[in-house]
Amino acid sequence: MLRTEYLPVLEAQSKEALLAEVVRWSRGNGFDRVSAMAVVDPPAADPQFMLVSNMPARLLDVFRDPSVGKVDPVMQHCKREHVPLVWNQSTYVDVGQGAKWELQAPYGYGCGVAVAWHLPKGRHFVFGVDRAQRLSGNPAEVARLVGLVQLFAVHALEGALRILLPAPAEPIQPSLTPRELEVLRWTMEGKTAWEIGRILGLSENTVARHLHNASHKLDCVNKHQAVLRALRLGIIH
Repeated sequence: MLRTEYLPVLEAQSKEALLAEVVRWSRGNGFDRVSAMAVVDPPAADPQFMLVSNMPARLLDVFRDPSVGKVDPVMQHCKREHVPLVWNQSTYVDVGQGAKWELQAPYGYGCGVAVAWHLPKGRHFVFGVDRAQRLSGNPAEVARLVGLVQLFAVHALEGALRILLPAPAEPIQPSLTPRELEVLRWTMEGKTAWEIGRILGLSENTVARHLHNASHKLDCVNKHQAVLRALRLGIIH
């Protein structure tokens, strides 16, 4: 699961370094535009948006307009869903926002892939890659690309939360059980829950429960993020 070529974005120490790494990866995979956004949405205050992007300045002004986000279909999808979105011109036309697509397309926003995670404590992370050229018409190739975006975005998520969001006043080292640590280590090696169960003599459901509990204790939304956070905290090696 841990991709060594993704470590630079995980270990970035500044917004500039984070932007450089997400741009490098995105361009290497055929996308000229990329955005990584952390959002804090507390229950009794206005949401805060922290953006790292190579979006042109003219579009950035439009993007920051709250009224635009309320009708943009990609942003609305990311606000509500965990499922990745592969979008194109039809995504906008189908909801009566064709003019919005016409405005952004000349700047490299003709189609793209967007993923979002909705984290505990009112935190959110949105990652999107965009380009002018159409995506492949081969469903298998598109599925492979979406998988790559998701995996890279998990690494970018850890770096972005650390850099863009304020750190808690007193970081707490979570206490994981030996079995939870064990299944995280095997997950780091790329093993599935079924494979880990065969190795440890456990049922697949039991392994999944240990992974869920470990993710919850680490304040993560999935096992991949949990592995990365456990590595960063030095809990697993």
